[in-house]
Amino acid sequence: MDPSRVMEHLMEVEVAAEDVLADKQQIVDLDTRRNRNREAMNALRNSASQNETVKVCFGTMFIKFPKENAKSMIQKDQEQLDQEINDIRKRLKAKVNHLNDLQGKPELRGYNLSPLSSDELKAINGILKR
Repeated sequence: MDPSRVMEHLMEVEVAAEDVLADKQQIVDLDTRRNRNREAMNALRNSASQNETVKVCFGTMFIKFPKENAKSMIQKDQEQLDQEINDIRKRLKAKVNHLNDLQGKPELRGYNLSPLSSDELKAINGILKR
């Protein structure tokens, strides 16, 4: 084989591997944010304070917000984070398969599985209870 072609192929594999690692790190970062939001929601739910306002941190400053507005903002952020994580995971499957293809490895078996939706799970439980 031509050395320049080998080098080009190795570079292509390296770029694909870096892309996969970057997506995995992005999932970890988004999941960390999601866990912080979960902690904040629990703190708001369990607060013994009867105050209708809470302090919310935006960057480097704290702002007073009505408790219900803070809850809805955190909930919207949670939904957005869930959607972003799911989108990245879907793209990641294709990227891993592309990387395996470049490396000459077989496609991962069982990797294209996806969990049942809540509607599908309810339908199955309904059928099983009969």
